[in-house]
Amino acid sequence: MSTTDPQFLADFATMSGFGATPGGGVDRQAGTPNDHATRAWFSQWLAEHGYTETVDEAGNQFGTVELVPGAPYVLVGSHLDSQPLAGRYDGAYGVLAAAHAGARVAAEARAGKLEPAYNLAVVNWFNEEGSRFAPSMMGSGVFTGKLQLEDALATIDPAGTTVAQALAAGHAAPDGDAPVLAQVARYAEIHIEQGRNLEESGTQVGIVDSTWAASKYRVTVDGAQSHTGATRMEDRRDALFGAALVISAARELAAEFEPGLLHTSVSELYVLPNSPVTIARQVLMNLDLRSPDESVLGLAMERLAKRIIDAEADSRTDISLDLTHNWGVVSYQPQGAALGRASADSLGYTHADVMTVAGHDSTNMKDVVPTVMLFVPSVEGISHNEAEYTHDDDALRGVELLTEVTWRLVRGELDEN
Repeated sequence: MSTTDPQFLADFATMSGFGATPGGGVDRQAGTPNDHATRAWFSQWLAEHGYTETVDEAGNQFGTVELVPGAPYVLVGSHLDSQPLAGRYDGAYGVLAAAHAGARVAAEARAGKLEPAYNLAVVNWFNEEGSRFAPSMMGSGVFTGKLQLEDALATIDPAGTTVAQALAAGHAAPDGDAPVLAQVARYAEIHIEQGRNLEESGTQVGIVDSTWAASKYRVTVDGAQSHTGATRMEDRRDALFGAALVISAARELAAEFEPGLLHTSVSELYVLPNSPVTIARQVLMNLDLRSPDESVLGLAMERLAKRIIDAEADSRTDISLDLTHNWGVVSYQPQGAALGRASADSLGYTHADVMTVAGHDSTNMKDVVPTVMLFVPSVEGISHNEAEYTHDDDALRGVELLTEVTWRLVRGELDEN
């Protein structure tokens, strides 16, 4: 069914004004005033469009619509928080697309044009990005039982503020009526691709069928604090030098495999004492390796471990790696992907099966309920950057596709597969 709502782009422009940056992006990290302002605007939007808003203890913001009293929910959504100096689309597009899709499906049900089997809910997951509070995908992690609520609330940011304190500064307190996992039957999410496969192939939408494997580590490099000028070179145990060797090794490692088989990165460095005349005694940083092939990931870590031994010797430091996240190549439910393809076909959209390299809240949800994950193209694959962009036609096409998927899920079509 055709579902394009001309109001979507206007609403998206309004939403993108919260935390807007001079470079055309947004900066609204989880639990900041900019994030809370966006949540408050979304709360008003939900009320104006027939949703009942609730917020759970992890900060997840829901809008519910009762169509079948007592029935479970089809849940649709993404996240409104962002990285620092980020793009407007990552996450936020999916939340607003879900809200518009849900409102349209609810109207169809109320008009007797759809016989619903499920109730409907949209969600803004708290702290998907993990830029201020680690780990990422925190709200959906608590919701799915992968992360304990107490641990999430006690998490602190670099300034010492806890998640609990950040949430308490927000617009809405926890509500005991917020949906819980046992009440959710299906989940759907749409997102920008954050890559350039769809754009390069001229494909209109992507149907996500699996995830890349990933291993993430917290790296600690321990050296000895000393004077940057007076300390003899041969006496130095420079933690920053040791960290630089690890960073270089991780980047060079990717070149040892065929293009597209391994992505590596190092991010979020904390240098102690970070003084201009003092050699670093310690560096903390994150190491991220991802691959569509689990055997490649394993081989990469074996090779990197040998390079780290060399880095320790060259820098006279001690380097340790603590695994913080790990997952293999995991498939989304085949019946969910099939429903996504059927929805795209019914709308006449070209589509392709794609793997998601990035993590999403759907990667948590797919492990507990049947899930449909969709992509729309990203211009030049740019993401986590103010220049992130998706053409209006692609954005609107995604709203249509998500509406069709939501309509089919609420109707219970996935039950028939």
